[in-house]
Amino acid sequence: MRAKSKMDIKDTIHKKKDKASYIIKTVLNSLELLEAFKGEKPELGVSELSKILKLHKNKIFRLLATLEHMGYIEQDPFTENYRLGLKSLELGQSFIHHLRLLSIAKPVLRELVDKIKESAYVGVIREKNVIYLDIVEADQVLKVASRVGNMLPIYATAIGKSQIAFESKDSIEKLLPDKLNAFTKNTITDKENLFKELEKIKKQGYAIDNEELDEGIICVGAPLRDYTTHIIGGISISAPVIRTSPEKLKNLIIPLTIEASNTISGKLGYEIGKKYSE
Repeated sequence: MRAKSKMDIKDTIHKKKDKASYIIKTVLNSLELLEAFKGEKPELGVSELSKILKLHKNKIFRLLATLEHMGYIEQDPFTENYRLGLKSLELGQSFIHHLRLLSIAKPVLRELVDKIKESAYVGVIREKNVIYLDIVEADQVLKVASRVGNMLPIYATAIGKSQIAFESKDSIEKLLPDKLNAFTKNTITDKENLFKELEKIKKQGYAIDNEELDEGIICVGAPLRDYTTHIIGGISISAPVIRTSPEKLKNLIIPLTIEASNTISGKLGYEIGKKYSE
């Protein structure tokens, strides 16, 4: 292969500079508007978006109207605020389904669900939330509703706690909100108690959400590691409390969830027993 000449290098630099001149400002504004919804507030009004993007309200309204027409934004008929539409989720799902993690996890979760007869999730932490990427649903009349695409609090979910338990205290603090809001009477809202719970999870290798997010629902979560030993996600089993006896939890759900997480981690290149990285 011949070495690049000075002329070739100049042509490459020139092409990179030319690309910057191709940027369409309206498209850029539209993408920045969509990114504004990555924050903690799921809905935003025209005035808020105008301040965030530093654009005139009329401009914001035209951008919203266009994105709403295409299904990437939708307006709440009661509050008149805007939120991400289904097309945004579909686009994200299209990207997600290409991830290696999901292609590896899916068959393992299917086997797990076949054995336990309860629904299984795979999810990752993004910013201060857990995002459920995929689900294998159990063939049950009464089952936990799918949360794929939802952003849920890390501290109130088994899949979230099982991932942050292995982080340093400073890292955990950055992932937690200033105030731990209660979702049920079982939600851990005291940070000192939460850290004690995370220490326990770190030692045992799995987490339990004992009706901490939803009343009547219990979840068991375990972390997923890759070849670097870093945690890159987690899996969880969700089941109605009325179908989950202490014996079933101890003898079936917990060991099989840990086994599944080890299997997926192994397929991602993690050597079981290797010291984890903090």
